[in-house]
Amino acid sequence: MSSHDISEDNLPQKQAHAHGALGVADKDNPFADPGLPPHEHRIQDVDEKAAKRSERIVAGLFTLSMLATVGFIAAFVALPVDKIIYVFPLGHISALNFSLGLTLGVALFAIGAGAVHWARTLMSDVEVAAERHPIEASPEVREQVFADFKEGVTESGIGFGRRKLIRNTLLGALTLVPLSGVVLLRELGPMPGTKLRHTLWSKGKLLVNMNTHEPLRASDISVGSLTFAMPEGLHEHDHDFQKEIAKAALMLVRLEPADIKDKRELEWSHEGIVAYSKICTHVGCPISLYEQQTHHVLCPCHQSTFDLADGARVIFGPAGHALPQLRIGVNDEGYLEALGDFEEPVGPAFWERGES
Repeated sequence: MSSHDISEDNLPQKQAHAHGALGVADKDNPFADPGLPPHEHRIQDVDEKAAKRSERIVAGLFTLSMLATVGFIAAFVALPVDKIIYVFPLGHISALNFSLGLTLGVALFAIGAGAVHWARTLMSDVEVAAERHPIEASPEVREQVFADFKEGVTESGIGFGRRKLIRNTLLGALTLVPLSGVVLLRELGPMPGTKLRHTLWSKGKLLVNMNTHEPLRASDISVGSLTFAMPEGLHEHDHDFQKEIAKAALMLVRLEPADIKDKRELEWSHEGIVAYSKICTHVGCPISLYEQQTHHVLCPCHQSTFDLADGARVIFGPAGHALPQLRIGVNDEGYLEALGDFEEPVGPAFWERGES
């Protein structure tokens, strides 16, 4: 159905001040203002059925946005972080990330598409030309502005009048979409409690070579060597391996007992074998560089340097405190074992450090 098929009697009245030629260019006035072209009425302006159809489309888009927001929240709560799915042509991706991106994208797109369709089909599209006026509006102009605003509200149906379905679904969509961000606050908790203070090391737990995955004997470590160890029972295929190894990674160095300057370090060692956290106390990088002659270890990230012969104290770089030492011994079978957990948190300092 076209607007050309509608009788002029059924068309909305044209605004005389807005349309029609204002002048004709001639020799004396070559730049005459031609004015605005005649206004073309949309099908929704003359056919209430078409207007209702557009209203239902807009309301449907807003409703789709609400459903997508609910889907976002449901996916965030229900889907595990480690679930992987295959999606063509993206390949194997995280089910949670894919679901969150898809639902939030649909929620935002539906609101935008609904608003655009509403504006293009139901809101007033009459172009109004007005002469420039001083910045300070006269009472007549202010009165006209308020009148035009009220007319626009009436035409758009945003008020409590004709388009209640659009109004209600828009309010519902705009109310639900922010909940997508609210549920993300769940990731700020729960509070870590004392998790940062404890590792998998405990009394009697064997020291396992990180390369061979075999328990270590004192005879396996020679003077001047650097060996990396992890707790017995921790495996690379474990779900929480990365989280646990980030706290429990250990480096073992064998020194001559006479070279150890720190009394507690000597007491916590076994025949000169000292065990220190491998995690740098600056930003948590793994330490892997050892200098045999000076007994210094260097973090490759920011060059923090620690003296393993003197309680692993910081002698250079941005690290704030010494590396934590693990007290070790040997069991009846001659294997190296931990005699407890670290007595202070490993890795970078945090705001609760030093509190009970």
